[in-house]
Amino acid sequence: MPDPSSSLSTVVSPDDAVEPRQRFSEVLSDLAGRSSPTISIGNVLDAFGDRAFGALMLLFAAPNVLPLPPGMSAVLGAPLLFITAQLMLGRSTLWMPHFIRERSISRDFFTLLTAKLSPTLHRAERFLRPRLGMLLHPLPERIVGAACLLLAIILFLPIPFGNIPPAFAIAAFALGILERDGLATLVGWLSAIGSLLILAAISSAILAGINAFFDQLWVILG
Repeated sequence: MPDPSSSLSTVVSPDDAVEPRQRFSEVLSDLAGRSSPTISIGNVLDAFGDRAFGALMLLFAAPNVLPLPPGMSAVLGAPLLFITAQLMLGRSTLWMPHFIRERSISRDFFTLLTAKLSPTLHRAERFLRPRLGMLLHPLPERIVGAACLLLAIILFLPIPFGNIPPAFAIAAFALGILERDGLATLVGWLSAIGSLLILAAISSAILAGINAFFDQLWVILG
């Protein structure tokens, strides 16, 4: 007589097992390994699927942590305004107009960018894992989107040496969203606060310099 409990059990073959999702660095390497001469934003969106918010935030923010030619922070910061605004509004999927999806960079540059970012990403990914999920519920995530939108605006502005702190904060938030890691989100919040303090200090120094210049000018003219 067959054991009734046997009907309650299911044998799962290795082929039926769910494969773990690729890490961000692995998807980047796959994109860089394509034979096409260019990589478009649409290619990146399709590659990351439901993780597109975190992926594109990280892709556009992380390079700004590295030394870049003047003006590049504005070029990379502009798409972040579009992405982070949608995250703040609570969209479940990232929408991109056709003209932005078609924007592309050469595969050689994408490969170079991947090579520069990969060592840091590999080190970070060893520590990232799902935890502190309450920080990534829909409402907290929309607040993260609002913070990242403010940081993206700062990143977009031509502030000397002012792009690195907000870029680091957005990258930390993006890693938290990608890996559902609330600890990375906390790092993002701390970095965001630090970015605002640095911006305030830089702004005060610039204003003090302008005031000193005009004071000296009035002395000369007087």
